[in-house]
Amino acid sequence: MITRTVSKNPRTTRGDLVNDLQRAGTKVTKATISNTLHCQGLKSCSARHVPLLKPVHVQACLKFAREHLDDPEEDWENVIWSVETKIELFGKNPTCRVWRRKNAELHPKNTIPAVKHGGGNIMLWGCFSAKGPGRLIHVKERMNGAMYREILSENLLPSARALKMKGDWVFQHDNDPKHTAWATKEWLRKKHFKFLEWPSQSPDLKHIENLWRELKVRVAQRQPQNITALVEICMEEWAKIPATVCENLVKTYRKRLTSVIANKGYITKY
Repeated sequence: MITRTVSKNPRTTRGDLVNDLQRAGTKVTKATISNTLHCQGLKSCSARHVPLLKPVHVQACLKFAREHLDDPEEDWENVIWSVETKIELFGKNPTCRVWRRKNAELHPKNTIPAVKHGGGNIMLWGCFSAKGPGRLIHVKERMNGAMYREILSENLLPSARALKMKGDWVFQHDNDPKHTAWATKEWLRKKHFKFLEWPSQSPDLKHIENLWRELKVRVAQRQPQNITALVEICMEEWAKIPATVCENLVKTYRKRLTSVIANKGYITKY
C-alpha cells in the first residue's frame, strides 16, 4: 500500500502515509515507512522546477520530434541556432563546490555572497552551428521587434559567413513574440532566409541552452565585479568555447528527439 500510494502520488508525505495506514488499522512509524520505500528503490528528493507544459505544448514537441527523428545529421549541421539569454552579475553557479572542515560552512572562504536580483544583469543574443559559436551581442536596451530585426540584419549573415555555412543553411529561433511578429516573418521572407518551424515551450529541444550554461559557468569562475567586466568576460569566454562543444551538441541532437518521444513530449533530462 505504501509503494502503491507514493507511485500514484509522489508528493505524499510520510505523515500522510502514517495516517492512511492508521485509518486502515495498521500502526507504523515514519522510520518504518522510510525503510520500506528505500527497500523498493525509492528515496525522498527535491522536485525539479520545470516549465509548465500545456497539452498543446506537449503534442507540439512530440510532433516535432517525430517529424525530424530521421533527418540526417548533415541537416542539423546546416542549421544556425539562436536565442537570447540573461546573465546576472552575481548569478548562481551550480557547479561551485568547496573543500571545508566540519562546522566551517559559514567561513567567508566557504560561502558565496548573494545580492538581491543578482546585482544587475545583461541581456545577450547569440547563435551557433555545428562548426562553432557565431556572434555574441550585448543587447543594451529592452529588445523589441525592430531591435531584433536589426540584430539579425547586422549579425546573422556575418555569422553564417564566419561559420562557412552552405548556401542552403537554415535559421532557428523560438516563438518569442518578437520572433513570430508579422514584420519579422516578412523580413526573413524578403531576405530569403529559410527558418525552422519551432514548437512553443520546448526547452529540451533548444540545445543552445546548454551552450549558455557553458558560458555562465565560465563567467562565474572569473567572478566579474561590475557590469562592464561582466560584458567583457562574456565576450572573451564565448570566443574561447571550442568548436567541438558545438559539434557534440549537434551530433547528439537525435538523442534529444528520441528522449522527447520516449517521454511522450514531456520534460526530459535535456
